[in-house]
Amino acid sequence: MRWKRLTGRTVAGLLTAGLISAGLLPVTASAAEATDLARGKTVTASGSHGGYPASNANDGKVDSYWESNGHPADLTVKLGADADLDSVVVKLNPDPIWATRTQDIQVLGRTQDGTAFTSLRARAGYVFNPGSNQNTVTIPVDGRAADLQLKFFSNTEAPGAQVAEIQVFGTAAPNPDLTVSALSWSPSSPSETDDITVAGTVRNAGSAASPSTTVNVSLGGVVVGSAPVGPLAAGASAPVSVEVGKRPQGSYTVSALVDPTDTVVESDDANNSRTTASPLVVGQSPGPDLEVRSITSSPANPAVGAAVTFTVAVHNRGTSAVSAGTVTRLTVGSTTLNGTTPAIAAGATANVTVGGSWTAASGGATLTATADATNLVAETSETNNTFARSIVVGRGAAVPYTELEAEKADYEGTLLQSDAERTFGHTNFATESSGRESVRLNSTGEYVEFTSTAPANSIVVRNSIPDAPGGGGREATISLYADGQFVRKLDLSSKHSWLYGNTDSPEGLTNTPGGDARRLFDESHALLTETYPVGTKFRLQRNASDNAAFHIIDLIDLEQVAAPSSQPSGCVSITTYGAVANDGLDDTAAIQRAVTANQNGEIDCVWIPAGQWRQEQKILTDDPLDRGQWNQVGIRDVTIRGAGMWHSQLYTLTPPHEAGGINHPHEGNFGFDIDENTQISDIAILGSGTIRGGDGNHEGGVALNGRFGKDTKISNVWIEHANVGVWAGRDFDNIQELWNPGDGIEFTGMRIRNTYADGINFANGTRNSTVYNSSFRNTGDDALAVWSSKYVKDQSVDIGHDNSFRNNTIQLPWRANGIAIYGGYGNKIENNLISDTMNYPAIMLATDHDPLPFSGQTLIANNGLYRTGGAFWNEDQEFGAITLFPQNLPIPGVTIRDTDIVDSTYDGIQFKTGGGLMPDVKIQNVRIDQSNNGSGILAMGGARGNATLTDVTITDSRDGHVLIEPGSQFTISGTPNGARAKR
Repeated sequence: MRWKRLTGRTVAGLLTAGLISAGLLPVTASAAEATDLARGKTVTASGSHGGYPASNANDGKVDSYWESNGHPADLTVKLGADADLDSVVVKLNPDPIWATRTQDIQVLGRTQDGTAFTSLRARAGYVFNPGSNQNTVTIPVDGRAADLQLKFFSNTEAPGAQVAEIQVFGTAAPNPDLTVSALSWSPSSPSETDDITVAGTVRNAGSAASPSTTVNVSLGGVVVGSAPVGPLAAGASAPVSVEVGKRPQGSYTVSALVDPTDTVVESDDANNSRTTASPLVVGQSPGPDLEVRSITSSPANPAVGAAVTFTVAVHNRGTSAVSAGTVTRLTVGSTTLNGTTPAIAAGATANVTVGGSWTAASGGATLTATADATNLVAETSETNNTFARSIVVGRGAAVPYTELEAEKADYEGTLLQSDAERTFGHTNFATESSGRESVRLNSTGEYVEFTSTAPANSIVVRNSIPDAPGGGGREATISLYADGQFVRKLDLSSKHSWLYGNTDSPEGLTNTPGGDARRLFDESHALLTETYPVGTKFRLQRNASDNAAFHIIDLIDLEQVAAPSSQPSGCVSITTYGAVANDGLDDTAAIQRAVTANQNGEIDCVWIPAGQWRQEQKILTDDPLDRGQWNQVGIRDVTIRGAGMWHSQLYTLTPPHEAGGINHPHEGNFGFDIDENTQISDIAILGSGTIRGGDGNHEGGVALNGRFGKDTKISNVWIEHANVGVWAGRDFDNIQELWNPGDGIEFTGMRIRNTYADGINFANGTRNSTVYNSSFRNTGDDALAVWSSKYVKDQSVDIGHDNSFRNNTIQLPWRANGIAIYGGYGNKIENNLISDTMNYPAIMLATDHDPLPFSGQTLIANNGLYRTGGAFWNEDQEFGAITLFPQNLPIPGVTIRDTDIVDSTYDGIQFKTGGGLMPDVKIQNVRIDQSNNGSGILAMGGARGNATLTDVTITDSRDGHVLIEPGSQFTISGTPNGARAKR
């Protein structure tokens, strides 16, 4: 049984009142005067049950608590340095609803130089009684320790140990205490060409001598130099000096940190750093300084084989002009192009036309432009002349990994293949597989072996293993070999897969096993310790210790992951605000402090270094008006950068429905709430959702949500196990004075995987916004959508318009569409690859979900659609690869062109019954091949409108190439190549 939350009395009050456990020694005056050494310190446990982590035992609240996952159990407080201990106070909630209980506890300690714990108080039973001792016991101890541990053996009222608060009283033992003071720099007013030296004083304010150590100096949160610090007697000081070199123009916070690696055990580790009140201001040096601002390509979206020309914007940020004749150089692949730069005045920009052209090759390429490429100009800075950006040619995203299918590899196992209608929702592994095929490993020694086609130091495995018998998933492994040599075990999990039920309503599905199942696959990813060359044979093998009942392998991604990026100048690390990588403790408060400092203008940028960072609360803005139960005020004017999506990873362990104190259950306890002008790049956001709304409205949360506003740009962010990856837009009546629809927002390089609902949804009047060069796999609703909803300020103005989904790769949506547009105008779907939808179209234009009407033009161009469409809603509705569904409202102005529709489950293009008109649809240069269970083009019996076909080719359709059902008021003009209309 879980108990309601109440605020408890303080320990000081309990001690004053004499409310201590029966049978214990009374608290002495010295104990009462001693310091609570546990306050604010790290608490760890041998294990935790459900949503009751160890951190609850030291959060200053008795209405939250830690509970272990059985007995025996350990709870350890890391005091940081030796202390002479007097007593340990253990508290539970004093509310009488907590029945009297006895916990069997031993107290142990470990000194700062020790390796093992020793007993400080023998095992004994301690009675927690809300009536007689306010559920608080005080255990006298006598000894010296830096780590204090409680070992629990039993609890008469619960299967695990329970602690609401732990306090450790005593006095600090003699230790050094290093501090930094008197920071200054010379010259006092430097320019960009000056070498700068930072000086300060290190003092040992402790009661014992300190050994040698170092001091680091940081500018703008970036470590720029260090200096040695010799041994210091208690009370002694020593000057330090660090040369930090030349710095670009700007304002820098100056800080110094002594003993940065925590090698010196101190009485206080919290006072080792010092930051100056005033920043170091570096002025601009006189002289010219060229930099590249942008690269423009023509055409902007070239086809394979097209001749592409370029214009480079060169800016002179200096104080004097640059004469004409310098070389501006652009490289792309093996092509080098040069242009002659005109004279550029100080502060001016010139658009330089680069001579020649590049022949566009399929896939991605990097454009790199360099100003003053031959070094004719003596510039203030020679480090800012280069600018790079990517260009994508053809369809789909230029992903950095190579995807290899299991069925096309060498294997010893069972090939799984879908039925003709690709039946979904009936525990059908093949239907949910990429290419509708996968390989099942049932026995020891069975394997799938892939041969790499590019160097790789990482692997992603799309797989399925069984659920736990009672639901909730299980863990397993599979063995990875490279060229016959064992590499490592890969950890697999079914925690985020396996939804049960025969309903098509996602909120009706459950995690409790029984009957039909769907969402059968998940992914495992791992960085490897070395790079493996082209031609390496990667084998996934089922060994005796890989003991899941079965392993199903669908595909792998092999990627050469770059080393972690360096901390950018001007960015301040979240570690400065208290975050600690890879320790398993919640870093939310530190991340929030860093983001708030950036939002308030105290720092220029938030840096998330390489590491695993636990986040159990949404990052947002504190609502000063405290409007209602949920805080829905997002961040603005914030820049967050990471070391790369493989390296800087935010994760949560608590499903949103189990997390207390979140801003809104639907939006979850992880990721960021964004209101405007926010840039986030090169991180991963890994949720812990397991369901979409079923089992008591247990939603999986949204990684990035909010109003989004203007100037928001998100790039290279990996999102996984969320309910929704990105939801852009809030209803107007949600804090009307903050109404700020997304306008001009950009998403690039996104990697969204394994969600329970949408990938990215542009809602609530989002306009002029783009998703480009991004990949989506296994989304539980539309991978990409524009929903021009009515929950806006002005329905005549706030319409979802001029949004673009371009060069994206979408695979395996397990519910709903690859891309959907619901209302609005000027929206475009171009150059995308969409494959293997379970039950809905690859692309759908629809007026269900009560949107604002369609108007103007909607463009569907140059897309490749493979094995898409399906049956849904009790398997009574069959959807085409492209479907127009005008439910009551018309869908005018649609152009479908330059598209391949291949191997559709049902129809290629479908005009659906719905009541609304579909006038003047243009279908141009479209190839439809192999509509397996339907027609090339179908107009249903209740469809109304007309379409014109130009250069359309239809082959191998089961039910006729063009079929207009009896009663239809839809007409089609133009004849496909080699086909005729069928009625």
